[in-house]
Amino acid sequence: MPGFLKPDTFFYKFAYMNKVGIGTRVINFLIDTLVVFLISYIISKINQYYAEQFKLRNVPFKYYFNFGYLFFAVLFFYYFLTELFFKRTVGKIMSYTKVVTSNNTKPGFFQILIRSLTRLLIIDMFFIPFLDKTLHDYLSKTEVVEI
Repeated sequence: MPGFLKPDTFFYKFAYMNKVGIGTRVINFLIDTLVVFLISYIISKINQYYAEQFKLRNVPFKYYFNFGYLFFAVLFFYYFLTELFFKRTVGKIMSYTKVVTSNNTKPGFFQILIRSLTRLLIIDMFFIPFLDKTLHDYLSKTEVVEI
């Protein structure tokens, strides 16, 4: 076997990097959205409890969070922090996938920041037919691959 085809070389890792399909991405999205929803719901209920307690005591409570705003804030921080520290979300852990750059290295801080911010756009997934990947992957120059 030639030296450049050995498993620990860059060429091997790049050539044999298995990109995941749309089905796996949809499953990751559904699992991660469920996790984000549960975190948002728990925070919302805690916030609602404190708002009710302050209302009963006639103390003004100015920090009642709209669930939609809370959901998008949790969505951003969930993706940003899990991909920054673990390079994987709960959905990716369950499907044995991870985020890598186009040359199969760990994404940097700004790539993950771009991925997380772009995910907040509603039109993110509609770029798949045109770019053959989501907008957040295209702008951050990353891929989701099998482990």
